[in-house]
Amino acid sequence: MALDQMHEHERGEMSFFDHISELRNHILRSALAIAVVGVVCFFNKDFVFNTLIFGPRNADFITYRLLCEFSHWCGAGDAMCFTPPVFNLITRQLGEVLMQHLYVSFWLGVIGAFPFIFWEFWKFVRPGLLDSERRAVRGVVGVCTALFLLGVSFGYFVIAPFSISFLAGYTLEGLEVSPTLDSYVTYMTMFTLPTGLIFEMPVLAYFLAKIGLIGPAFLRNNRRQAIVVILIVAAIITPPDVVSQTLVTIPLYGLYEASIMVVARVQRQREKEMALEESKSREVMIQDDED
Repeated sequence: MALDQMHEHERGEMSFFDHISELRNHILRSALAIAVVGVVCFFNKDFVFNTLIFGPRNADFITYRLLCEFSHWCGAGDAMCFTPPVFNLITRQLGEVLMQHLYVSFWLGVIGAFPFIFWEFWKFVRPGLLDSERRAVRGVVGVCTALFLLGVSFGYFVIAPFSISFLAGYTLEGLEVSPTLDSYVTYMTMFTLPTGLIFEMPVLAYFLAKIGLIGPAFLRNNRRQAIVVILIVAAIITPPDVVSQTLVTIPLYGLYEASIMVVARVQRQREKEMALEESKSREVMIQDDED
């Protein structure tokens, strides 16, 4: 028996407290990965804040430049060229910069270590799966990582610049927009992390379909309810403005439709497997009758 198979066999015979101990080890390694990435981010303060965090408020941010180039390319001139309003960030409390520095470093640590975190989670779950189940979810770590990073990128490069431009420009006569560093960082977190998690919707739908909890007909028949839920989720994870919520709602609905296609594929595979099993059963019955 191969060493990894022996290890997984032992995992299957572990007691409850052994499983807790094993889970603790996976959590500790994940926490260490977050700490390592977070420390690296902490000691690169200028790059983290001036380039990453403050990037969407700068006129030369890549989203604004690409949108303007696209506008010129399609012959629209400067119709789609815009830059965010100029505004200054302020702090009102001693230690606010330090606390936000720690806060940003932690969440960047979570984002940067996400592939490793999910890999640790998968290593804990995998020994309890059957061989057929492992084959069915082959590549799940890569898919989940790609979807998460895609969601974070969408939040950072699309939602953040449009929302910041809208919110900073939405003011009244005689008022000057000077948000605090705390509020700005909070918005940037809302733009990215929840979006990354929500982009895992097709993966969640896949596993729910595999265990038989949902089917394509169920998702198709509940589109209207899903749209309401998506609007509510978009309102929760974005600032209270129509632009941000619309930018989130459109891809979320696209993910919902993608989930329907994923679930439909799972159902087709299940039907093929059932038909194959029935065919084999009939062949066995015919052979028994001939004997």
